[in-house]
Amino acid sequence: MATEYDVTTTLDVKGQSCPMPVVKTRQGVDDLSPGEVLEVLATDSGSVSDIAGWANSTDDVELLDQNEGADVYTHYVRKVE
Repeated sequence: MATEYDVTTTLDVKGQSCPMPVVKTRQGVDDLSPGEVLEVLATDSGSVSDIAGWANSTDDVELLDQNEGADVYTHYVRKVE
């Protein structure tokens, strides 16, 4: 599925459960430069609320979008500073 985001890196955390999708997302964002976008692919339905909650409580990231597919949840996170 095409997105309107210029994805810099894709992180595959499929098959991992809480808290690993958030932990791995944090590590992935740490490797980005400001303005770059991380696409996260997860199979844990809890990742939707977990990543949203983490992003909303973190100053250096912006949650751009989340898509719930049949088997995969896709999250788009931008590093802002």
